[in-house]
Amino acid sequence: MTTAPDSVPSLSRDHLAWPFFDKSHAVFAARIDAFAASPAMAVIDHHDVDTTCRTLVRALGQAGLLDAAVSVTNGDAIDSRRVCIARETLAFHDGLADFAFAMQGLGTGAISLSGSDEIKALVLPKVRAGTWLAAFALSEKLAGSDVAAMACAARLDGDHYVLDGEKTWISNGGIADVYTVFARTGEAPGTRGISAFVVFADDPGFSIAERIDVMAPHPLATIRFTNCRIPAGRRLGAPGEGFKIAMRTLDIFRASVAAAAVGFARRALAEALGHAKTRPMFGATLGDLQLTQAALGDMATGVDAAALLTYRAAWRRDVQKLPTTSEAAMAKMTATETAQAVIDRAMQMFGGRGVEVGAITERLYREIRALRIYEGATEVQKLIIARELLKKS
Repeated sequence: MTTAPDSVPSLSRDHLAWPFFDKSHAVFAARIDAFAASPAMAVIDHHDVDTTCRTLVRALGQAGLLDAAVSVTNGDAIDSRRVCIARETLAFHDGLADFAFAMQGLGTGAISLSGSDEIKALVLPKVRAGTWLAAFALSEKLAGSDVAAMACAARLDGDHYVLDGEKTWISNGGIADVYTVFARTGEAPGTRGISAFVVFADDPGFSIAERIDVMAPHPLATIRFTNCRIPAGRRLGAPGEGFKIAMRTLDIFRASVAAAAVGFARRALAEALGHAKTRPMFGATLGDLQLTQAALGDMATGVDAAALLTYRAAWRRDVQKLPTTSEAAMAKMTATETAQAVIDRAMQMFGGRGVEVGAITERLYREIRALRIYEGATEVQKLIIARELLKKS
């Protein structure tokens, strides 16, 4: 069991004075801070992620904080800056709390964007209240970054669709109540022949093929569909629009992945600063050494640069109402790569203590290494940015 330390560094809110924010964001940040200090966060068990995630989601729902990530009317109405503030704060305190919050939004974004009124009314209030857990099922073993290689298929049979195939690396897999699933329906080649569906955990033909353990403990699974019949009314949007719906969903939340990385980096920097000021070294402190000061300067500059890119992307979407494909990719790439460097440098400052299992730096190191891959690896973000540049020029 991982128990919250007696003394957690405070998370600076100086950046809320940047022009990307208004007064409502400071109010929301205070609510997230209060939750971070609540009993729900006091004890988090990384060895029982299923129970912990259910408990955290229920607590977030009861606190009304899932309202920021789950819109019961239209996903486009979600304020990306609030989602980013929440993820940065929760990641600063614990990666599993950030995960629990984020998946409720990602898992239902497509439903909010393209679901029928009936399916919205059935699913979204429950997820928003924290009584249901949601999942987003896009990836397959041979179709991660290359979505066009998707093999999971859905065929229309009267007034039902029949799903067959597997999805893997599905966050909340095995504990979710509702899954947004993307399957090939064949209207056209490649990504134009994919549709989106809502599948419930108790649908006949749906099963958990295996649970997956990863270095940053999160509930993950491979899910299987075997002649899984679902009503045609559970299709999201028109046939063949699944890829477009998936990308719209990811565009809403991709900047928030960067925000989580910023939260991890801020925690590492705060821990490094505290250690540098108190660790005796050669008759002074570690912080008195110029090599340490140079490292801290690099770390602080990197964190601010990542935060600026992150909140620029969120502000552009919220305020300017402009596409953020390139901006969100820049933020995700820069924030995750910067956070990796900041956390690695903090671990180096702690020496042997930094690599002990259970140390905050060790936990952060595992969390950020996974985040550089989730929701689009760094290499994919580079391709996205370059393609957008070529398109605009």
